Amino acid sequence: MQNTQRFDFKQRSESFFVGALLSFAGGFLDAYTYITRGGVFANAQTGNMVLLGLRLSEQRWADSLSYLIPILAFAAGVLLAEWIRSAFRKTRRLHWRQLVLGIECVLLLTIGFVPSGRWNPSVNIAISFVCALQAESFRTVHGLAYASTMCTGNLRSGTELLFRSIQGKDIGLLRSAMKYYAIIAVFICGAVGGFLAATTFGICSVWIAFLILLFVFILLWQHPPEIRRLSQDTESEAHL
Repeated sequence: MQNTQRFDFKQRSESFFVGALLSFAGGFLDAYTYITRGGVFANAQTGNMVLLGLRLSEQRWADSLSYLIPILAFAAGVLLAEWIRSAFRKTRRLHWRQLVLGIECVLLLTIGFVPSGRWNPSVNIAISFVCALQAESFRTVHGLAYASTMCTGNLRSGTELLFRSIQGKDIGLLRSAMKYYAIIAVFICGAVGGFLAATTFGICSVWIAFLILLFVFILLWQHPPEIRRLSQDTESEAHL
């Protein structure tokens, strides 16, 4: 007899707790690169694109390259994340997002050993790559599209939902708006934490972000009870 009972569940990677941890790490890394790696923000690429356009207009070709490379590194991170998702999506022992987190952790652990100075451009490129992996792999919280490494889109989405909740007197939309604002608040807290850590511990403070991502890596091994129950039912059906 086939068991047709269905179970609704959210992946742990889409939980608010995981989203908050990743957003804290995103804000942390932005502050880290700004304080310890030459006063740049490595998470988002809009600024690099603007500066690339300015340098091209000034015909400063060598300087243009220094802004083009982080943009290409970010694009490469997106491509790698998508390849990992398509190649390892059906792997049962290890979630494909854990592979992404593993790569991020290795890079951040290594960055903590790289001295500040002439290697800063390479470090910022690596962090751009890390942020692209994270942004592409973790894109929803409770079904809401969000970004853990930048806040402009979160601010737009949250404010749009806030207006719609007021206009339609919809408490559900208000809760969703508050989730976006909470993610933004956590990102800002991460930036504050990154500033305090970077000014106290220097370049090795990036290991705090490493520990956060390592914790998320471990969390993704803990499947909710609903997932285990559904898996058991599926295995039972296979033996009938």
